[in-house]
Amino acid sequence: MLQVCHFMEGASEEPVSRSSSLLTLYPVGETNGEILPFILVLPGGGYQNLAPHEGEPVARWLNGLGIHAGVLHYQLENFEPAELIQDVQDAITWARQAPKEWAINPQQVGMIGFSAGGHLASITAVTGTAKPDLLLLGYPVITFEEPYTHQGSRLNFLGEHPQPEKIHSFSSNQQADSASPPTFIWTTANDAGVPVENSLLFAGALSKAGVPFELHVFEDGRHGLGLSDDNAHCQQWLGCCANWLQQHRFVKQGI
Repeated sequence: MLQVCHFMEGASEEPVSRSSSLLTLYPVGETNGEILPFILVLPGGGYQNLAPHEGEPVARWLNGLGIHAGVLHYQLENFEPAELIQDVQDAITWARQAPKEWAINPQQVGMIGFSAGGHLASITAVTGTAKPDLLLLGYPVITFEEPYTHQGSRLNFLGEHPQPEKIHSFSSNQQADSASPPTFIWTTANDAGVPVENSLLFAGALSKAGVPFELHVFEDGRHGLGLSDDNAHCQQWLGCCANWLQQHRFVKQGI
């Protein structure tokens, strides 16, 4: 079940209860009457918690590029995978059908996910019926298969001793096809939390399916960098991503 609210200054960014998903909206302040793109933000946290630095700060960065944003505080307790994916699809559908005052271009609805949020974003993008127009992933969990899975994310998503068919069906690289959206991916080669192979596997699957993608693997950086405020080298991903969004007409020239 999805709830929608507008961000209020001074309010807690995270919902009190996680038994349902909450979409918090961060609209661009001045639109000058323009209809703007929208990007849904999915923080990471291993399906156990939600990383605050991968939520509102990312939405604010997108606002600075002239993009409306919404942070999805997805449910974490006693969820069914299919219901969780449906919540993401409902958020995408809400953006495409948003009231006129939100000034959202229904043909420019993207999604960005980090770590476990990258898994939720990618599995929705490759299996859902409501797909984003483009996908952005930061150090994503992609596969639930050994030896490259992130054990905590798999445990919290599928439980103990998951059936092989479920491991396969919820591994995003195994489900990618030609209907998957164009994708921007960045990670680090020595990520100690989520092995770089996750990003490589997804890039390989997109390549095989003929889907456009851009992949950046930085040599050194810890897991969970977010906007990379403490890593100047990895912070290059912001400029690379903005250029990629410009190429896909989500960002205007000169921003």
